[in-house]
Amino acid sequence: MISRLSGILDCITEDGRAMLQSGPITYEVLVPAADIEALRNRTGQEVVFHTLHYLEGQSQGSSMLPRLIGFSSDLDRSFFTLFTTVKNIGYRKALRALQRPCREIASAIAAKDTTTLTSLPEIGKRSAETIVAELHGKVDPFLEGLVEPSSPIRAGENMPPLVADAIALLTTLGESRTDARRRAELAFAAHPDVEGPEQLLQIIYTMKEPVS
Repeated sequence: MISRLSGILDCITEDGRAMLQSGPITYEVLVPAADIEALRNRTGQEVVFHTLHYLEGQSQGSSMLPRLIGFSSDLDRSFFTLFTTVKNIGYRKALRALQRPCREIASAIAAKDTTTLTSLPEIGKRSAETIVAELHGKVDPFLEGLVEPSSPIRAGENMPPLVADAIALLTTLGESRTDARRRAELAFAAHPDVEGPEQLLQIIYTMKEPVS
């Protein structure tokens, strides 16, 4: 089984396939939607994929084709493997659905944030509820490193409940999970005596320099 592959990235096709030249062989590697734009900027450079090798059934199951899926890290590959254990989420559907970094999606699952999950392609309300039901409690290994070193709340520290509630409110209003967390933590660091998530939300929106 091919578990890692390196080579020169020739191009990313319109339907999300990386064409990777490794020695005299050019491999076709399927990649998650979240990685496509970053990979396009690396055309002509050497890249390393952590790969998942599987057989894909063709029309009426009469034949099977070998496929490679490539990830930027072993952690991303592990999350993809977990994500596809959810009922009715196959490899192709997961590739299209994972339009955000795995840590953001894992964070949404941990927070039971179905609003963020339904913003992903291919994921409707029922699918989001199924993902939370099946994966909640299993995604903790993917949350490590979610907080940037500059964040006022360091990795491993307990997040105050009112900060978590403010993050949930911000994501409901359309903020990305990463931006919502950063803004809430910065506001809380500046006003640690805040009494509730609604007050913290007011502070966030009156900050002179909100974090983008």
